[in-house]
Amino acid sequence: MRISELYQDGTFGLSVEIFPPRNESGDAELFKTLEELVRYQPAFVSCTYGAGGSTSKRTIELCALIQDQLHNTATAHFTCVNSTREELVEWLHNAVDAGITNIMALRGDPPAGQETFVPADGGLKYANELVSLIRQHFPDMGIGVAGYPECHPEASDSDFDLTNLKRKVDAGADAIYTQLFFNNEHFYQFRERCQQAGINRPIIPGIMPITEYRRIQRIMSMCSSEFPADLVGQLEAVQDDLDAQFEIGVNYAIRQCEQLMEEGVPGIHFYVLNRSQACKRIFDALGFPETQDKIAT
Repeated sequence: MRISELYQDGTFGLSVEIFPPRNESGDAELFKTLEELVRYQPAFVSCTYGAGGSTSKRTIELCALIQDQLHNTATAHFTCVNSTREELVEWLHNAVDAGITNIMALRGDPPAGQETFVPADGGLKYANELVSLIRQHFPDMGIGVAGYPECHPEASDSDFDLTNLKRKVDAGADAIYTQLFFNNEHFYQFRERCQQAGINRPIIPGIMPITEYRRIQRIMSMCSSEFPADLVGQLEAVQDDLDAQFEIGVNYAIRQCEQLMEEGVPGIHFYVLNRSQACKRIFDALGFPETQDKIAT
């Protein structure tokens, strides 16, 4: 199913995001995770690029495996990083040949050692240009783009950030998937501002369950999201107890998701970090149905 079709009839769209492992043992662990998660019948599983576009080929391969072996729709991340326009078009053709019908179109982060994004010679500079390129060559492709409830770290202010999001939507994006956040008020305010700006696409909140305080600290240092003081205090009090950190993080995510669903979000996109335990707990608590059918591999 294409992203453009997911949220039209009011059906709640659960989706999960994984990243390409570094080796074969990581692949095996990932597919164990995915076998658990696809029992909850997510609308799609998305797969990221590595830093600097280093796993762009692997992203296509994993998406094809997810569809062929796990029988679940996949969405491939696609960035402008280190690629000419011709190379981007070639990647798109390879993705389509592999059966991929959904793309998450992102500018991408600057490669290691670069403070700002510099496009490749003959490449693209902005995500809206990437969306336009996809629409030009594959007009029926489902396209998701990123949104930032607390403003993109490189944006001068939230109005400028919203203008950039509007460009992506006007170029042909089907839905918006947000950066992780821990304060739902930021999402509600972002959604309202999008509506006022004429952005009329589904806006799906992105949730990352906390399973380890140190790991989430590293992730938060790379984005502009607020880390609520009460949550920080709870986690700092159990810094030497991983089980307690897991329980605090999962219970916080459950409350977040319950409130978001009460506010009528069209879906939730989970950043699962290639692990299933936390998300299974959350999915069960939220009442997402689980099929008992064994996945054929």
